[in-house]
Amino acid sequence: MNEQTNIIDAHSHLWLRQDTNWNGKPIRTTENGRSIFLGEEVQMLPPFMIDGKNTAEVFLSNMNYAQVSAAIVVQEFIDGLQNDYLAEVQQQYPNRFLTCGMANYLQPGFYEQVSQLINTYHFRGIAIPAHRLLGQSLTGKEMMRMFRLMEEKNVFLSITLADNLSQIAELAEVIQEYPQLKIAIGHFGMANPPVTPPWEDNRWREQVLLARNENVRIESGGITWLYHSEFYPYPSAIRAIREAAELVGMDRLMWGSDYPRTITAITYRMSYDFILKSQELSETDKQLFLGENARQFYGLKDLVSLPYIKNMSE
Repeated sequence: MNEQTNIIDAHSHLWLRQDTNWNGKPIRTTENGRSIFLGEEVQMLPPFMIDGKNTAEVFLSNMNYAQVSAAIVVQEFIDGLQNDYLAEVQQQYPNRFLTCGMANYLQPGFYEQVSQLINTYHFRGIAIPAHRLLGQSLTGKEMMRMFRLMEEKNVFLSITLADNLSQIAELAEVIQEYPQLKIAIGHFGMANPPVTPPWEDNRWREQVLLARNENVRIESGGITWLYHSEFYPYPSAIRAIREAAELVGMDRLMWGSDYPRTITAITYRMSYDFILKSQELSETDKQLFLGENARQFYGLKDLVSLPYIKNMSE
């Protein structure tokens, strides 16, 4: 890639501590990077993050090493609401992070929460893990009122959908009603093998095709865990990227890592290095996918350029 190209991560997470519940089951930070997660202990973070804190400073160290200029930080119910911390991160590192606020969409009254996140916390993005809201309409009165506010305030939506058709028509209705609302759809439309390759799965195709709309993009957050059984260098992930580009154009796709969950299995650099080294994507495709599309979509400015630091073992 051109040395002037800035790499931008369109899907990452930060938290100070996990202390929440989902579907009546606890999610709690324990020790050595582990968490109690829905009834079992899992390695939530790399084992060297022994205090359980997934902080901006540790992420910045990873970003600097991997030469990633900036990251979009989204939120998920399984991590608990992190609005106070992410507002602080945004203020402290304005040219490295673009953070999203999140409301409790499970209870009525979330419109007022989102209004406060926009007008008081000054979040430029709002996250909705919609795959956790099955059975709750994305086109309900309060949701649509919230989307109208976001469109008026030029606040983007980061959303993940279920890996079925249930929410696609609803989001299409949102897009039609609020065409100026910028929407980033996460987890690459849940392009999940191995039973059915995603390019043969109508559910995946329909999610990706939403990006035919001018202000909609698909980001690949978590694509390495979707293809974890295949592992590095993830040839089917490359195939999915190429197929998505055939459907909507490479200019509608963005790279995302899903940091830090993915780096329990691989390094942060590996979460995009397989794209950089692929012979199946052109240099222009790589520039667009790894940074340029995100720079334009999120309106990022004053991006830092990071030098390559040689490993001692090289």
